[in-house]
Amino acid sequence: MNPTSSRPKALSVSELCSQVHDLLEQTYPQVWVEGEISNCRLYPSGHTYLTLKDADSQIPAVLFRGAATGIKFKPEDGLKVLVRGRVSVYTKRGDLQLILSSIEPLEKGGLQLAFEQLKAKLEKEGLFDPARKKPIPAYPQTVGVVTSLQGAAIQDIVHVLTRRWPEIHVLIFPVQVQGDAAAPEIAEAVKDFNFHFPETDVLLVGRGGGSLEDLWAFNEEIVVRAVAASKIPVISCVGHETDFTITDFVSDLRAPTPSAAAEMAVPDARSVRQNLESLRSSLARNMANLLQILEHKIKALSQHPFLKSPRRMYEEFTRRLDEAEAELLRAINAKIESFDKNFSLQSGRLDALSPLKALARGYSVARKWPSLKIIRSDKDVKVKDIIQLRLSHGEIFCEVKEHEQRD
Repeated sequence: MNPTSSRPKALSVSELCSQVHDLLEQTYPQVWVEGEISNCRLYPSGHTYLTLKDADSQIPAVLFRGAATGIKFKPEDGLKVLVRGRVSVYTKRGDLQLILSSIEPLEKGGLQLAFEQLKAKLEKEGLFDPARKKPIPAYPQTVGVVTSLQGAAIQDIVHVLTRRWPEIHVLIFPVQVQGDAAAPEIAEAVKDFNFHFPETDVLLVGRGGGSLEDLWAFNEEIVVRAVAASKIPVISCVGHETDFTITDFVSDLRAPTPSAAAEMAVPDARSVRQNLESLRSSLARNMANLLQILEHKIKALSQHPFLKSPRRMYEEFTRRLDEAEAELLRAINAKIESFDKNFSLQSGRLDALSPLKALARGYSVARKWPSLKIIRSDKDVKVKDIIQLRLSHGEIFCEVKEHEQRD
């Protein structure tokens, strides 16, 4: 008897996991589960892996990229959520898991959570800093508008712009403002204005009012970053006065409505004309007052003695000049007299020391010719040298001869 003939047919591990997989997916094709997210990780593939847990149990879950595109907020650890999905098994390891098709936060709506998450992220980057905001030109020539051609917003904007500032040049870039295609179109329009029409003075970006879902395109990161990067000043005008979007926080100026944005963008021509007329009148009055004051001053000055007799203006200066001239002459004469006395004194001293005085008493000066070197000893000359004798009056030239002895 064959001992193996009594054994039951065995399943391989792969067969068992495959059967459990099929059974679970047939039994639980769609379930709703509440729990808290932990170990949440977003992979480069776009798939998000997480664990869903409560106080007693936990189960792995995966949100594939295709399903994640419809979720506006970012799943993160600690969020309490309501998920929808099917129960399955990862057959490679035999792990039980949830394959998620949707996920919603329990404590607040998904869009509101997404709004808060992106707002906090951009605020941390400094995109809401008032120092980044550009001033709106006081007297623009060109206004750009990014909005839909359908609806009342565009009509209101154009009407207010042209009524307040008739010479304004309006450029309109029509875009979708609702739906999946809206955000890319709005962002691209803002970029196109900066690239193709950089001379635009101010840019109005917005739409009429609606629900949070209707206005959501203006909360998308692609739109917010395009507005923040705009070199052209941007006035955001999304919804009604109570509606706020993240675009409002990064724009250079937020308007409560599209009509209000148009009013902020351009001045009122009538008010400008009134102000100019008021300034003109004020200038005329001030000029008249100034001329009157100057006229009174001229009349007062005309009664001044100096103006009645201009000669008086320089009589005093003439007298002072004469006195200064006399004082200068006295000083010069005193100096000259002092120099004369000193010169006479020094001349007398030099004359007393002059060799000519000695010559006048019968002395002479002997100098060797032609060098005129003074001879002080007989050793300074030799026979046939020529000697010049300088006398008190005139000079004598002599030749040195050899001395002859006589008896």
